[in-house]
Amino acid sequence: MEKDAEFAKDWPTLGKAIESGIESHDGREAQLLAYMLSHNPTHPLDVLSTIDEFSLREDFLISVGPNKADILRDLIMREKPRMLVELGGYLGYSAVLFADAMVKAHEGDEGLKIYSLELDPICAAIARQIAQIAGLAHIIEVVEGTAASSITNLVKENKITSVDFLFLDHVEDLYEQDFKVVEALSVLKKGAVVVADNVIRPGAPEYREFIRGDMKKEQGWESRGVKGLIWPGNFEDELEVSKLVGLEVNN
Repeated sequence: MEKDAEFAKDWPTLGKAIESGIESHDGREAQLLAYMLSHNPTHPLDVLSTIDEFSLREDFLISVGPNKADILRDLIMREKPRMLVELGGYLGYSAVLFADAMVKAHEGDEGLKIYSLELDPICAAIARQIAQIAGLAHIIEVVEGTAASSITNLVKENKITSVDFLFLDHVEDLYEQDFKVVEALSVLKKGAVVVADNVIRPGAPEYREFIRGDMKKEQGWESRGVKGLIWPGNFEDELEVSKLVGLEVNN
């Protein structure tokens, strides 16, 4: 009890979420937008820091936070995707992060696209506004609906023909199922990267076992865990980073 009290003192917004069992979809999302508009951020990194500040000082948000943002930004700069799809956009934090990094990786925004798939209509609407505030609405398209149906429709409409980078950040129990939906659409080409968040907290053991299994290795997938922190609070977590490297062909 004493340790919990110290934790709540150091990280009151996260402590409140842990104590109440409520960490999203209770009105805090609209409060974030009001906070954002009152602070008037002027560029993408300013938008991200404003969201982080709200999460620290006002109410905990289930965004990736600054520690994981650094990890993801480095991945984008290294892999240089042009087409990125995220399953679970929430309020647009990761979409803004990805779009900003993609523009910097390519030294321009020509031909870059992010589809951010979000089930909740209120969160989707707020994410669109945040993308606009960040000046990245021309790259980020927020699509409302279930992840599986949304990406299937986007492929049918020929809006997505290949995916360079897939980010799984919705319901952990759906990671494996929805990965298989994307895989069945044949849009993950050689070199594609798939990153799954929160594989330790709250955890995605089934997905991790699946993506690291012998069958995926035989199909040319390599996968590893990358340590990251849930912020605020600095709880240890991991991102599962997987890449379709392909198979060796013997001539």
